[in-house]
Amino acid sequence: MDSQLLVALALSLVGGLSNSVGALFVIVNQAPNLKVLGLLQGFAAGLMLSISFLDLAHNAMNSIGFLKGNLWFFAGVIFFAVIAKFIPEPTLASVSDGKTKKKSGDEGGNDIVKKHRRQLLYSGVVTAIGISLHNFPEGMAVFLGSMKGLRVGVNLALAIALHNIPEGVAVALPIYFATQSKWQAFKLATLSGFAEPLGVIVVAYLFPSSLSPEILEGLLGSVGGVMAFLTLHEMLPLAFDYAGQKQAVKAVFFGMAFMSASLYFLEMSLPEEMSL
Repeated sequence: MDSQLLVALALSLVGGLSNSVGALFVIVNQAPNLKVLGLLQGFAAGLMLSISFLDLAHNAMNSIGFLKGNLWFFAGVIFFAVIAKFIPEPTLASVSDGKTKKKSGDEGGNDIVKKHRRQLLYSGVVTAIGISLHNFPEGMAVFLGSMKGLRVGVNLALAIALHNIPEGVAVALPIYFATQSKWQAFKLATLSGFAEPLGVIVVAYLFPSSLSPEILEGLLGSVGGVMAFLTLHEMLPLAFDYAGQKQAVKAVFFGMAFMSASLYFLEMSLPEEMSL
């Protein structure tokens, strides 16, 4: 059991550290302009929506039934909608119309930049949380796959690694743009990948003894609801602001198609009796 756990941990680290590879693509290049940032935010929103609706919520409805799956999903939406009420929204500081209009104009411009950076920072943190919650069951799948044999575990870990690279980009990009810190962007993207080995540890020591499969699927459905709310509430408006509505919508559907293809090939690498 110990050797199997070590193998599963090593394989999940390969998948988790792929988030870092995605972050490297961001930090080795120059900071993108706002339009490129908007397109990439739209792409990231597509990734998140695909994970939410076509992966987590879909699996919950298939596993515990349409009604229960929807109840769990919308419980997640309502839960985070209530939580978001207590999260301070970035607001523009009022610009005084005093004696020096030039100075006021400069301060107003600085306030707008600060607002954009706050929004991006919030979006990046939200994306990191969502990706972490998505990576957690992937770690569980790696452990269960490695229990069936090294070949299955290795194939699954490699598929997850390729699947996680754009997720690292989605986390690192807004953090880098908001903080201008390559280290902060790399660190947060890497930390989001560590949810995979954590999933291995949890499934090895706690599952299924302390958590029923039905509750687990319901909770993952709620995670899908949280991710959908966050994407539509935070990421999509940013993409519209920076890239324009038409271009951002195209980026969203491209991101959804990319993630759907990624999930398909990931599913193909699993044995028939297993599913993400």
